[in-house]
Amino acid sequence: MTQSAKKQVHVIGAGPAGLMAAERLAQSGLSVVVHERMPSVGRKFLMAGRGGLNLTHSEPLAPFLDRYGAAASRVAGWLEAFSPSDLAAWAAGLGQPTFVGSSGRVFPRAMKASPLLRAWLARLNALDVEVRLRSRWTGWEDEALRFETPDGERLETPGGVVLALGGASWPRLGSDAEWTQWLDAPVRPFRPANAGFDVAWSDVLREGFAGRPLKGIALTHQDRTARGEAMIAAYGIEGGAIYALSAGLRDAVERDGQATLVIDLKPDLAADDVAARLARPRGKASLSNHLRKTVGLDAVGAALLREAGPLPTAPDELAARIKATTVTLSGVQGLERAISAAGGVRFDALDKHLMLTARPGVFVAGEMLDWEAPTGGYLLQASFASGVVAAQGVKAWLDRSG
Repeated sequence: MTQSAKKQVHVIGAGPAGLMAAERLAQSGLSVVVHERMPSVGRKFLMAGRGGLNLTHSEPLAPFLDRYGAAASRVAGWLEAFSPSDLAAWAAGLGQPTFVGSSGRVFPRAMKASPLLRAWLARLNALDVEVRLRSRWTGWEDEALRFETPDGERLETPGGVVLALGGASWPRLGSDAEWTQWLDAPVRPFRPANAGFDVAWSDVLREGFAGRPLKGIALTHQDRTARGEAMIAAYGIEGGAIYALSAGLRDAVERDGQATLVIDLKPDLAADDVAARLARPRGKASLSNHLRKTVGLDAVGAALLREAGPLPTAPDELAARIKATTVTLSGVQGLERAISAAGGVRFDALDKHLMLTARPGVFVAGEMLDWEAPTGGYLLQASFASGVVAAQGVKAWLDRSG
């Protein structure tokens, strides 16, 4: 290998983790080539920004890390290398200052991914990062990387490698997990994360309310509660508050064939207060109008109450249902519809710098790794941060190996 090849790093995958690794490596003086199998970069990143790009979250570190479950101790090291405040400063440096929303989530002021991605690619171009589109990694040829390109097969033998090929969710955007066939590491099977769940709705609810939101609710599964919004879907239920509980709900469905979700339609009111309001004279108003006028329950909320059977007339019994409507989840939507995936390269196959122990000089970042998190900025934060850690590991590896 020539001296120039030793100082060249190939990053495979042009999502948030891969591009962040490429930026850090180029800033450290290395020659960087990025490979992307799709015709353009950052497709999943752009999709994530369609409803407002939630980059990270402003909550304190302890609850922030709790969102990563079993991987929290690993992610803690990533956040030491690239914290939420570092991410906000990085975005501002690209001309995309951020703000903290009422929920604590952090967004760029433009509320879009495309301006940030354009500025980022301009920075990478100024750093002489080479981006090769339609360049698909297909495994190893001895020590060389093998790629399928529009000009035929190509072999590359760089000094360091960062694999950032994504997980298995949204495969149409490029993350098809085919890399599991030739990676020299144990991979935990991918499962959907941040996905919707199947519910056997009545025809009335499915046909009349699919696509309608349940706003300002609290959802509980076992000992975990999430507040926010959910959406009635023809197949069941989805949305941010659901995703916050999705790991436990998914595990329960896989283990038991179903999961019980408890919905508090009025979490800001105590049950006694709800009952007192419902006890007010109804006059000639329909029960639906009475629910709307006394406790602010809209039509979709009232329809959800009726899914459990005829509405009780006693105020305390009706209040109890409003505060704890149960919904049985019978299945989880697949990876093709999931926002992200659980599973991936196991941490026991990596050192603390995210280098594969079976392939020295090859590092792994992003959703390829075995971690999951709910939406709310936690997915992007960890992806960016893992790219920084992998880049630091590559630089240290090259420095040690001469």
